[in-house]
Amino acid sequence: MNYAEIKTFDIANGEGVRVSLFVSGCTHHCKHCFNKETWDFSFGKPFTNETEERLLRELEPDYIDGLTLLGGEPFEPSNQAVLLPFLRRVRERYPDKNIWCYTGYLYDRDLLGESRARCAYTDDMLRLIDILVDGEFVQELYSIALQFRGSSNQRIIDVQKSLQEGSVLPYRPKSGKI
Repeated sequence: MNYAEIKTFDIANGEGVRVSLFVSGCTHHCKHCFNKETWDFSFGKPFTNETEERLLRELEPDYIDGLTLLGGEPFEPSNQAVLLPFLRRVRERYPDKNIWCYTGYLYDRDLLGESRARCAYTDDMLRLIDILVDGEFVQELYSIALQFRGSSNQRIIDVQKSLQEGSVLPYRPKSGKI
């Protein structure tokens, strides 16, 4: 897997201060995507053990609330194969930090049902993710007023509660504002 960028002080892609990993590779090709270069699976740099160690170090400070995965598409099967062991390390080392993930796939249709995204890693990956922002970006539904998403069709899902309840449950922040 390759990655396009690492942001070590990101406040736009999830609650609080985050470390964000932009993976390469996406087959959605959303119209007006803000990150078209990441469609190419070969774009950027290889995700190596050194990259993992860097990310784990960047997550260490108390002011960092968690990790965010974006893309590209984290749920492309080839990306899942690499991200799953990394997410296990993050969860093991930082059990109190949260993990957000942005995907163009739909949680209930594509990640839980049969689709090209669902593979041997999907269920384990979902068990490690706290918040999932799902759905392709749709330019016609874009609004600058939306928090943590680009278009109104996208949902902010509490993955752990959704898995427990067996239905899609929206994320409700402590502040009550999203």
